[in-house]
Amino acid sequence: MVMKGKPNIIGAGEVGCAVSVDMDKNSIYETNGFYWDTNGNDFLGAIVLPHYGAFVSEEKCRLFGDVSGKKVLEIGCGNGRSLQYLGERQAAELWAVDLSEKQIEKAARHLKACGLTARLIRSPMEEECGLPMDYFDFVYSIYAIGWTTDLEGTFCRIASYLRKNGVFIFSWSHPIHKCVAAEGDKLVFKKSYFDESWYSVTLQEGELTLSDRKLSTYVNALAKAGFVIEEMIEQSDEEMMQSREGRSDFAEKARMLPVTFVVKARKR
Repeated sequence: MVMKGKPNIIGAGEVGCAVSVDMDKNSIYETNGFYWDTNGNDFLGAIVLPHYGAFVSEEKCRLFGDVSGKKVLEIGCGNGRSLQYLGERQAAELWAVDLSEKQIEKAARHLKACGLTARLIRSPMEEECGLPMDYFDFVYSIYAIGWTTDLEGTFCRIASYLRKNGVFIFSWSHPIHKCVAAEGDKLVFKKSYFDESWYSVTLQEGELTLSDRKLSTYVNALAKAGFVIEEMIEQSDEEMMQSREGRSDFAEKARMLPVTFVVKARKR
């Protein structure tokens, strides 16, 4: 079945019509892993710290605070630049997992060039991959959690990696943003906010499969995994939006509705 409209994948980008698909974990791993091995960063771009996504920055939010001497794990490390950001702020240990072998290789090269050392593991975030339990002070994910095929299972794994009172921070495209598209000077709903079905989209020389989850789905999954939410950010930063004025209509959309959300939660 073809879904009407142009759902936003991540960030500001909009793509053509999506096709509903059955959720098959291994097929999704293969499809999405291949895309990130080939065209991922070229088409979708890379969102890295200090940016959590469109118009939200760690420099303003200060969700991490002082990371010196801390052990940190990134879920979906991509090119490694978020690890660089924390490594340069004196994090004691840098760890990461990523579905894509090519992204792991990029991250390894980049961090080596920066004089930093990290333990990088190629694995789906949903699967057991040998990470230590009750070990990390911070687990974080910048625009990667939304790709999981098992949100509750992933959050439970992340909780198991964190020490007691450890912090989990993640960002993703706001679900309202994923439902609404700009048409001229209007914002128009293109899909139901409550539709969490899986769909496939064809991009430039590639394909991706994902699901748009409600905000309550993330909140409830965090609670089931034993997290307490300390802060949630969904409002765009005015100064960052002003820097985009005259170059993009996206800032105007961000003034009307949230386009990124960030959650800081603590393991009980």
